[in-house]
Amino acid sequence: GTVAAATPDPESAGFNRQDCTSGAAAADAVAALATRGASGTPGRDYTKISNAGGELPASAELGFDADTWNCTRDNVTGLVWEVKWRQDSGMHDSRHLYTWFDSNGSVNGGNVGSAGTSTTCIGLLSCNTSAYRDLVNGLVGSERLCGQTDWRLPTANELESLLDFGVASGPAIDLQWFPASSSTAANYWSGDNVPTSGTGDNAWAVSFSIGLLSNFGKTNAFRVRLVRDAP
Repeated sequence: GTVAAATPDPESAGFNRQDCTSGAAAADAVAALATRGASGTPGRDYTKISNAGGELPASAELGFDADTWNCTRDNVTGLVWEVKWRQDSGMHDSRHLYTWFDSNGSVNGGNVGSAGTSTTCIGLLSCNTSAYRDLVNGLVGSERLCGQTDWRLPTANELESLLDFGVASGPAIDLQWFPASSSTAANYWSGDNVPTSGTGDNAWAVSFSIGLLSNFGKTNAFRVRLVRDAP
């Protein structure tokens, strides 16, 4: 194919082998990155997934029908992500908040976290991370999120893989593929506990308003974006 005339940005002295000159973003800059889908973020490759689980064109819109968009697959990592959007308080509404909770002793560091209340999410469950995950995985038939029932909380590293550090302002994520991402108070919980002084009081979360991984007390009410491993 034709290679664009553009060249990657030069590296500053002392900053050798940066992604802008030797990684996927560099290949993308000269139209040499092989992609399965598309992205507005250099070096990324996303595909829209329908409620029924099939691939969709980049022009597909969000909706509740089987052939409308509700998930995004990262073709680089192979992960499939829940897409949050404004649904008038529907299940996947981006404004819902959850405390961190996990009864699994092998991952919670000895502290299950906070069960939360029913006031910060859809009002049909305790607003915590495990309750939301279990609610989504318990959907049946055509109500299943993109046809699957094995959704989970992402690891901290998986959440970080969505960050776009090239944006000048606003949410540090590709909004074409992950819409309704807030530019303020945009912390998303990971499923990873932080062994703080052996108490397990904190868990890792990623801020998409400033592009930062931090740890917070499990009683904080943050957003959740579920993920699953593509086959």
